[in-house]
Amino acid sequence: MPSAKANIKILAALTLVHFTGDFYSSFTTPLFPLFVEKMGLSMTAVGVIAGVNRMLAFIVQPFVGYMADRYPTRGYLLTGLIMTVVFIPLSGISIGFWSLLVVVALGSVGSSMFHPPVTGMVPLYSGRNPGFAMSVFNTGGTLAFGMGPLFITWFATHFGLRAVPYTMLLGLMAVVYLFAVVPVPQSEGMRSLGFLGSIKESLGSAWKTVGLIWMVMVLRAIVGQSFMTFMPVYYVQKGFSVVSAGVLFSLFTMAGTFSGLTAGHLADRMGFKKIFIFTHGLMAPVLLLLLYLEGAWVYLGVVLAGIFVLATMPLGVALAQQLAPKGRSMVASLMMGFAFGLGGIVSPLVGKMADLYSIHATLTALALVPLLTLPLIMGFPRNK
Repeated sequence: MPSAKANIKILAALTLVHFTGDFYSSFTTPLFPLFVEKMGLSMTAVGVIAGVNRMLAFIVQPFVGYMADRYPTRGYLLTGLIMTVVFIPLSGISIGFWSLLVVVALGSVGSSMFHPPVTGMVPLYSGRNPGFAMSVFNTGGTLAFGMGPLFITWFATHFGLRAVPYTMLLGLMAVVYLFAVVPVPQSEGMRSLGFLGSIKESLGSAWKTVGLIWMVMVLRAIVGQSFMTFMPVYYVQKGFSVVSAGVLFSLFTMAGTFSGLTAGHLADRMGFKKIFIFTHGLMAPVLLLLLYLEGAWVYLGVVLAGIFVLATMPLGVALAQQLAPKGRSMVASLMMGFAFGLGGIVSPLVGKMADLYSIHATLTALALVPLLTLPLIMGFPRNK
C-alpha cells in the first residue's frame, strides 16, 4: 500500500531506471541527419523508423502493463532496460535502412517493457504529493532526452557512428547497480482476470474521464513526437550544424524537464485541470512562434515550446492513476505507451507530408492540433 511518507531512495532508483533507458532511447532522433547522410534516407523513411519506434510502444506497453499487474517481477523492468542499452547503440554500425530499423525496433521493445512496471511503482513511494513525485520521476526521462542528444551528437561527430556501440558500457554499469537496489513490484491482485477484465477492473467507474485524459495525451503526443522527430532535420536543412540541431533538441526536452516539475508541484496545490488548460491553451501560439523565428532566436523559441509541450506529460499519468488506482502499471501503459504509440504511428504520414509539402508547412499544421484538446480538458473533474 502507498505510504504517507515518500521513500526518496526508491524513488531515486526508479528515476535512474527512467533516466538510463530514455538516455539511450534519445540517441536515434538526433542522429537522423547522420543516418540520412550515410544511407540516403528520405523523410518518409525517417518517418517510418520513428513510427515503428512509437508503434511498438503502442503494441507492447499495454500488454506489459497487464502482465506487470498480474505477475509482479523485476524481469520486465531489467530485461527491457538491458535491451534498450544494448540495441540502440548498435544503430551506429547499421549499414542500411533495414538493419537500422531492426536495432531501433528491438531497442524500442526494451523501452516499452520497462516503462509500465517502473511507472506503476512510483505512486507506492510518492507519499502525499503524487503529482510532484511523478514529475520528479518523469524528470529522469526528460532530462535524459535533454542530455542524451548532446552526448551522442558530440560523440558521433568526434568518434564516428561506428564507435557508438561502445556507449552501451555506461548503461550496463547502471543496470548492475539497479539490479541491487530496485525492489520487486507489488501485486495488484488481478491474476485471475483476463486482459479486458484487467482494463475494466483498473478503470472502474472512472473510465470515461480516463478516456478523456487519454485522448488529450494522444493529441499531445502527436504534436510533441512530430516536432521532436523532424526538428533536427528541419534545422540542419536551414543551415544549423548537426551538433546545433542536437542542442536544440536537448533544449526542447530539458525545458520540459523543469516545466514538468513546476507543473507537478502546482497541480498538487491548484488542481490538474487548471494546469492543463493553461499549458495547452498556449501550446499552439508558442509552436507557431518557434517556426517563424530565425537565427539565435530559435534557441529561445525551442525552450518556450518545450516548456508548454512537455509540461503535462507526467500529469496525465498521475491524474489517471489517482482516478483509477487499482491497476497502476496498466493505467501508466495506457497514458504513456498506448498514447505515445498512437501519437507516433502518424510519423510516417507526417514524413510523407513533409516530403510533399515541406517540413515547415507540415509542422505549422501540427502546431494547431493542441487547440483540439481544450474541449476535452473541460471534461476533466473540477476537484482534480
